[in-house]
Amino acid sequence: MIKIFTPQNWNDYEILDTGDGQKLERLGEYVFVRPLEDAVWPKNLSEDEWEKFDGKFWTSREGKSGWKMSRLNLDINLDIKKKWKMEYRGIKFWALPTPFRHFGFFPEQATHWEFIEEKIKEAKSKNDRPIKFLNLFGYTGVASLFALRAGAEVTHLDASKPILNMAKDNQKLSGLNDLPMRVIADDALKFLEREAKRGNKYDAIIMDPPKFGRGPKGEVWKIEEGLADLLSKVRKILSDKPLFVIVTSYATYSSSLSLGYALGDAFKDLGGRVEQGELCIVEKSNKRKISLANTAVWSRD
Repeated sequence: MIKIFTPQNWNDYEILDTGDGQKLERLGEYVFVRPLEDAVWPKNLSEDEWEKFDGKFWTSREGKSGWKMSRLNLDINLDIKKKWKMEYRGIKFWALPTPFRHFGFFPEQATHWEFIEEKIKEAKSKNDRPIKFLNLFGYTGVASLFALRAGAEVTHLDASKPILNMAKDNQKLSGLNDLPMRVIADDALKFLEREAKRGNKYDAIIMDPPKFGRGPKGEVWKIEEGLADLLSKVRKILSDKPLFVIVTSYATYSSSLSLGYALGDAFKDLGGRVEQGELCIVEKSNKRKISLANTAVWSRD
């Protein structure tokens, strides 16, 4: 069965409207237009409403790709000084428009943040053992902060040092600096291999592998070719009593069913259950559920 994962009551973020291959979003006090290729229907709001944006990302199809800013005077790179605070259920983090059309977080993953905190708190209440949480391809660390607040010992990994600096800034902004978060710059596959050799184990893992990428020596990563190997490496570092493994994919040709089948096969010896579905945001203009990513979750119960 396909499940729809949808965050609720987020005051700082909403999709105002979609259509004609675009989405109109509000992040705090700012409004942006970004591409949404799957929005093959007409816009619901008027063009006047759509033209009130603070920033718009142009794709290469429309000429030179990049941001066009209306009332925001921003330099678009990872070191920009102009950024603003966002908050979800008490966790604070920075938002900023990056050269890759993102804002330093993925709002549709908010249901996973809630799930992570709930499961770790539940496990901590049942026993007194440490819960070790690993965020592979961790980006700016919002998921890590929910795990950290729940009481987990967090390992946060990404290959980009500027991105990891943003994760540290978010940890500080949320007032969680005194809690144990190990931040590591490394290739995910190589890290997993080393952790297996060292005998290090984790109780909970979340990963958002890229559609395509290249390693430091030119190694090519494609999710459709590499996911099974990635999950087999993850299996080797799971503890004897793992809580959950979450996978999210933004590859347009993948499906939540394929992610679910891959998870189920990789962890079939552990029992548990797999849920697969779509990460969605409810659109304000007409309450449609806008699908933004595929996901699958293996959990013990």
